[in-house]
Amino acid sequence: MDQQTITQPSALRWRVVDIVVASVLAVASGLVFVFWNVAYNPISEPLSALLPGLQGLLGGGWLFAGVLTALVIRKPGAALYGELVAATVSALVGNQWGVLTIESGLVQGLGAELIFAIFLYRRWNLPVAVLAGVAAGLALGINELFLYYPGSTTAFAVIYTGSAMISGALIAGVLSWFVVRGLAKTGALSRFASGRTATAR
Repeated sequence: MDQQTITQPSALRWRVVDIVVASVLAVASGLVFVFWNVAYNPISEPLSALLPGLQGLLGGGWLFAGVLTALVIRKPGAALYGELVAATVSALVGNQWGVLTIESGLVQGLGAELIFAIFLYRRWNLPVAVLAGVAAGLALGINELFLYYPGSTTAFAVIYTGSAMISGALIAGVLSWFVVRGLAKTGALSRFASGRTATAR
């Protein structure tokens, strides 16, 4: 069996180093969120004008924190922790959505966390990362339809949610997976299973 994708149950307990590194990753992701908050409106307006709902393609810029943290730490709760802390940093710095940013982080983190839980925190390969990104995008789409687009048409809802899921798959899923592999090859993740399995191949 491919050991790169398997984590033994005994290795699922959080260590101090897990908390520290997860926190660092989440805070750094939150700072990326801050820049993405600024860039969102100028980019989303042309997309929305082209096809209402297409701005959901930008959602992945806020979805990667949970998937990235989970792929590195490989512990229960890591996706939720990463996304929630990153969202909290974004809210504390200040943005156009205020405290609702934290609620969004909670919902999106739960979406990603659900996928890793379904696989019993034993599979950490690219397909699972993509599924986690898709689930986070689905959570984003549904949540924001209620928060920001109440009464929207069915067509808008489908396009917006579908776009968010595609963005989650590519940015939160694929990109995060390759980032973790890149970090592992530098030796930065040598204290984690994610670093050891990536360099063992």
